[in-house]
Amino acid sequence: RIRIKTMTAIFKKIIFIILRLEAALVLRRHRPLIIGITGSVGKTSTKETIGTLLAQFYSVRKSPKSYNNEIGVPLTVLDLPNAWHSTSGWLANIFMGAVRIISRAPYPEILVLEMGVDRPGDISALLSWIKPDIAVVMPIGSVPVHVEYFSGPDDIAREKGKLVASVPPAGHVVLNSDDERVYNMRKLSEAAVITYGTGKNAVVRGFGYHLLLRSGIPYGFSFKLEYDWKTMPIKVEGFIGAHNMTALLAAASVGIVRGLNLIEIAEGLSHVKSPPGRLNVIEGKKKTLLIDDSYNASPLATRAAIEVLASVPAKRKITALGDMLELGKYTVEEHKKLGTYAAEIADVVIAVGMRAKFMESSNAKYFKWFSNSDEAARFLADFIEEGDVILIKGSQGVRMEKIVHALMASPEQAENLLVRQEKYWKKF
Repeated sequence: RIRIKTMTAIFKKIIFIILRLEAALVLRRHRPLIIGITGSVGKTSTKETIGTLLAQFYSVRKSPKSYNNEIGVPLTVLDLPNAWHSTSGWLANIFMGAVRIISRAPYPEILVLEMGVDRPGDISALLSWIKPDIAVVMPIGSVPVHVEYFSGPDDIAREKGKLVASVPPAGHVVLNSDDERVYNMRKLSEAAVITYGTGKNAVVRGFGYHLLLRSGIPYGFSFKLEYDWKTMPIKVEGFIGAHNMTALLAAASVGIVRGLNLIEIAEGLSHVKSPPGRLNVIEGKKKTLLIDDSYNASPLATRAAIEVLASVPAKRKITALGDMLELGKYTVEEHKKLGTYAAEIADVVIAVGMRAKFMESSNAKYFKWFSNSDEAARFLADFIEEGDVILIKGSQGVRMEKIVHALMASPEQAENLLVRQEKYWKKF
């Protein structure tokens, strides 16, 4: 069995090397403008937002789903699917990758690539063959996800900062000015820097967040965008949360870099739809409302999601919070902090997973713990009542989308609305 695993690992390594080489050759031939996005919170939402905005004016390809690693980025460049555990699928990808190199088919003018950091050296590995023209850095936070694989948050910031340092002088760097570690990255680049955020250091600033309600039910939000002494109202539908302004402001900054005016930016952003599992508003059973933020979780993102719940009118406010994984030495403390904060906002706190046990707080009005999301889903299906608003959030490994599926009014829409609905995920 060990020998089979070793052979599989070697096979995968060879496949990845070949696909990376093919992707590099495709880039060398077509030379698209490359936008690389990193950070610890909101990468995928920002990728979707930038892609949607620029697609109104250019031919654009963006990373599907969260294709942001050593295999996902080459697959995006080559426009190939993830073959998961299919040997024949990967061999077919290699063949099609070779075809892409010689193909005369039109290639996108712009590539919008999510570039993730799970381990030290991840950004360096991507930068060994791909050179972004524009780097976009999202917030990192005080305790970022994957921190257990680094010496601390500063170490993660250094790894992500390599993306900024790689941008040529003729390129552009787009930095979040509300996160001090990210804002300080401006010193790493000789390229033009534009900052975005809600504070005084932002060149592209957002303010005046307003939750949009229809018959008392949230359906989107609006805010004001300020740049160069001009102000423009921005409105989006289908998702909520003041911190979602961050992705929209980052996209607006990229639009400005590409020469778009504020009217064009506002129109382009109005078409943005949030990816599944990112603070999407979904109708629940028994006339309840679900806030689906089940894609992943970090302390910063979870706190922001609870703040969203606080802003929504409800008969009862319920949080279903799963483990926050890969926090290392910060695990116990951060789960305790989030449990205390959730108890301040929610009438009911549901915790899911071994680490989430630490969320139990003495000031909780009602607290219940479950070892997995299936158990929590069965309980909540009976427990919820008309008028409840339920926030569902947790790390990918806890599979909190199972709770959303159990509670949504139209489960037949799951494949369109929920994260991790592929055959691969349904095996688990």
